[in-house]
Amino acid sequence: LLVRAARRAEARRWLAGVRPETNMALGASVRRHFPMRKVDDVVELFRSQLEKGDEPDLALLSVVTGYIENLMTCHRSVAAPVENIADDAAAKQAAFPVVEYGPIEALHAKFACQVKGSVDASLIETAGVSGTRELIKRVSDVVWSSLTRSYYKDRPHLQSLYSYLTGNKLDCFGVAFAVVAACQALGCTDVHLALSEDHAWVTFGPDNSETAEVTWHGKGNEDRRGQPIPQDKSWLYLNGHAIQCTRATEVAALVSAINPTIAAATDSAELICLQQQLLWLLYDKGHLRNYPMALGNLGELEGLFPSPGRPPPLDLLSEAVHASRTYYRDSHVYPYTYLGGYLFRSGRLKEALRAWADAADVIRKFNYGREDEEIYKEFMEIANELVPQAAKLSPSSDGGNLLQDPRCFACLLRFYDGLCAWEEGSATPVLHIGWARPLVATIAKFPAAVRAAVRVYACTGEEGEDGEEEREEGKGQEEKKKGGQPQKGQKRPPPPPTPPDEESKKNSECSSQDSTLVEGKAPKEEDFLRSLESQLGQSNGPPHPDIAALAAACAENILNPDYLLGCGEPFSTNNNGSTSKDGVNGRLSPGSPFRELDNSSSANNNNNNNNDDDDDGGDGSGKSFHKPRKASKKADSRNGGGEPSVTLSSQKMAGLRELLLSEKLNTSAIQLQVTAQSQVQVVRRGQQPGGGAPGEVSTRHSKRIRRE
Repeated sequence: LLVRAARRAEARRWLAGVRPETNMALGASVRRHFPMRKVDDVVELFRSQLEKGDEPDLALLSVVTGYIENLMTCHRSVAAPVENIADDAAAKQAAFPVVEYGPIEALHAKFACQVKGSVDASLIETAGVSGTRELIKRVSDVVWSSLTRSYYKDRPHLQSLYSYLTGNKLDCFGVAFAVVAACQALGCTDVHLALSEDHAWVTFGPDNSETAEVTWHGKGNEDRRGQPIPQDKSWLYLNGHAIQCTRATEVAALVSAINPTIAAATDSAELICLQQQLLWLLYDKGHLRNYPMALGNLGELEGLFPSPGRPPPLDLLSEAVHASRTYYRDSHVYPYTYLGGYLFRSGRLKEALRAWADAADVIRKFNYGREDEEIYKEFMEIANELVPQAAKLSPSSDGGNLLQDPRCFACLLRFYDGLCAWEEGSATPVLHIGWARPLVATIAKFPAAVRAAVRVYACTGEEGEDGEEEREEGKGQEEKKKGGQPQKGQKRPPPPPTPPDEESKKNSECSSQDSTLVEGKAPKEEDFLRSLESQLGQSNGPPHPDIAALAAACAENILNPDYLLGCGEPFSTNNNGSTSKDGVNGRLSPGSPFRELDNSSSANNNNNNNNDDDDDGGDGSGKSFHKPRKASKKADSRNGGGEPSVTLSSQKMAGLRELLLSEKLNTSAIQLQVTAQSQVQVVRRGQQPGGGAPGEVSTRHSKRIRRE
């Protein structure tokens, strides 16, 4: 029937005075490959098309692959599982359908007649080989208008011209490929396909410098045909780093689009074998060199069904990452997710976590949009399923326990920092409570010692850490003007330094240092410190055990125990706190009312950790948490970075720095910070007597609306 319909259409055009073009006929060089009875016959057809003098016929190859895919998936009554026949070459060859010449020729002629009969000849002559926007818009209108009005565009097996010619159905990629194949049939040989990781459009003009939308994306049907591609920070368009296809790359895209799915849990082994061999053909000819997605597809196929004498899957996946870094400025995400998935399945969990962190480093370059649904689901699967599974399986894996490796914790922070940076500057939030709970659960599995071994820096924007400190100082001064009382984040003048050779004057100078520190404090705090000084300042005997226990417990957070005992600097310069902990455990008497201080100190530190880095007292060695970190970062760079470190550039993760490193995690605070609504500035919350901090933004009723 298809042959008769094509011949009738050709006869009508002949009677109308339109002479058929010579390239509408397939010719003897194509006909000799039919009938095709096995996978090797199809591979030979593709080889001949790639090696012939002129460019390969995209319409022919798309019709052939679509015809085979339709027979192997949509019209198969009983599908054998892939595992049963994957290693049986004879079974695969026996199950392969016979492809006759007649149906292929008829469908090819129908496509050529439909395109040439719907486009004005004058428009073709004006366009030339480079094409024009008007011609591409007209061709896309022809393809678009012939599609069925209502159908599910995200169904499988709708990417080939066979689906278009037999059912008038195409998916997003299928429409773009059909437009390029139609332009090739019209003689516009310089019109090519451009591919991102989830979209396709057309390039044309001199040096393919112009772009045009020819299809929709996702589940929408927005009419953007003919419009140029936006140059924004969108992952959908890769911000100018999409793949500019040649004819051979377009053939590779056609092969990569083959879908072997028969049912939800069943694939066609014959189609998998065909796709794998065609990809190896293109690989051997060098056409996948700058195509990371196709290299990733081939690597995944080799991981499931290894080919003897071929490179291992890890080499192919690493080559895909290298192609992204070399040709596209490391702007492709899927090479890293392919690599991470393979390493995860191979039990190399630490390397998988590092690959996923690299993927998040790529996505941070873009702003999240509502059309990024596919990559959103990819990262959600990694964050909510694969990373928790890796943490669960790691203690029994051969590669070592990642929960005991500080570098793995740094990779986890880098992964979520990339996601938060992806969210910043976007109109739609990314991270909701469904993301925050797995994050908190995974971080809680890392011991406190492992988390403390990571050097965590915060660098939000161009201001960096100094800008952050200036913002905190300004905030403290603002609160002082409003409330008449300095807050915890306010800077205080440091006390005068004590010369080391004047130890005899230390007791007499304590009062002057204390008076300097209590300036600006509340009256109650000042009275308490003066009374404590009057009781302990001139005492030479041993202090009361309760006071000693209180001093030792306070030393765990910020205070120097010698200061409360009557001498010494007010703030401890020892950061490790080992002496303080020993003092608490050793000095507590059985009847002491401060027995539980050692248990509650970590919880209090957890509640106050957002404000600890704002306290500034003493000299340079007793300054806030920012400065020692900054100095140690320089030391690390000089020493080669022996300790694991990570720099958090997103405002959300930078605000979580102290919470993540505290001995006892405050899970509620972490969840609130991760799901914060503000995309511009993260509000730091401090403890206030009888309520929250002035200007604190309440997010109790600001729920995020998102389609799960």
